[in-house]
Amino acid sequence: MKKRKRLFRAVFFGICILCTAFPAGATKVGLEDAKKKRTALEEEKKKTEDTIKNLESLKSDAAAYVKKLDASLEAISDELSDLEEDIRTKENQIEVTKGELDEAKEVEKKQYESMKLRIKYMYEKGDSSYVDLLMRAESLSELLNKAEYIAKISSYDRQMLDEYAATRERITEKERILEEEHIKLLSLQEETEARHASVELLLSAKQTELKKYESQITEAEGQLSEYEKDLEAQEQSIKAIEAELKRKEEEARKKAEEAGKAYKTMSLGDISFAWPCPGSSRITSGFGGRSSPTEGASSNHQGIDIGAPTGTDIVAAASGEVVVSTYSYSAGNYIMISHGGGVYTVYMHASKLLASVGQTVKQGQVIAKVGSTGYSTGPHLHFGIRAGGTYVNPRQYVSP
Repeated sequence: MKKRKRLFRAVFFGICILCTAFPAGATKVGLEDAKKKRTALEEEKKKTEDTIKNLESLKSDAAAYVKKLDASLEAISDELSDLEEDIRTKENQIEVTKGELDEAKEVEKKQYESMKLRIKYMYEKGDSSYVDLLMRAESLSELLNKAEYIAKISSYDRQMLDEYAATRERITEKERILEEEHIKLLSLQEETEARHASVELLLSAKQTELKKYESQITEAEGQLSEYEKDLEAQEQSIKAIEAELKRKEEEARKKAEEAGKAYKTMSLGDISFAWPCPGSSRITSGFGGRSSPTEGASSNHQGIDIGAPTGTDIVAAASGEVVVSTYSYSAGNYIMISHGGGVYTVYMHASKLLASVGQTVKQGQVIAKVGSTGYSTGPHLHFGIRAGGTYVNPRQYVSP
């Protein structure tokens, strides 16, 4: 769908450019159409640039998040490695403790068996063995020593059994604690592995999203390149149309001059001029040398500028015949009137022309409306008087 849309757009703008590429029939309307097409291309270019900027921002955010996920994944992997090491250590401790417990049980068993043998011997012999042992004493001191020895043996057996039992209980408790810690470590390992898997899934999704943005940026950059080529072609077309309009303007001016040469006098004679813009007397730029107000405008001003709102009436300064009524890329919409004797008046930058070539107009008749077409910085009337092929200062012949 997107490819068909791009193809249609490319064909559309291609046709637009082809339609304006050949200025043989160049007109003011054709120039305006060409400029509108240029504006449309510039708007599409701007939209594409905004799209690229937005995609770059999304790509940057996604890349930063991927980097963050990578770091998180690495940290979780380190946690898992530490947990695996802790689990191995804990399992080794459990095995050692089990060995200690088995050894303690075995020692306790041997001590218990030894004690059982002595008890059995005492039971079978009664107390006679101990009595014989005591009776064989040769002195009271020896008797007491032997009695103490017998008591110590019994006490030792009891003490050792108690110690072995205590050791077994201590080791059993240690084993229980180690087993609990081992279970907790295994549970923590399971949770950490689940976190690891979750981050891996999220990372994969973000990497896919990042690739999508990169693909969209590449596509948009391709569109931008196409718009730039189309704009360049449209600019060339506009220049060609403007050049053709200028040629026609110059041709019309020369024809008007040729017509003026039929008159022998170049003086203004008894022609009386009326103020060409009754709605305003504000002169914004005088005749002669000046700083160029805008790119393309002459620094040698061949008339006067009268500032007025757009749509203000422009009237014929004197009666005569309209010899030029057209559009110029520099003068905009303008009219030239021949008053005879090689004298002409010009009215430039109009928003609308109301008189056509060949039409006879009366002094004071509305022939156009004030505008800001061509090389202009704002709505105004450029009024000029041409006599014998040279522009003269209108202020010498007319005033508001």
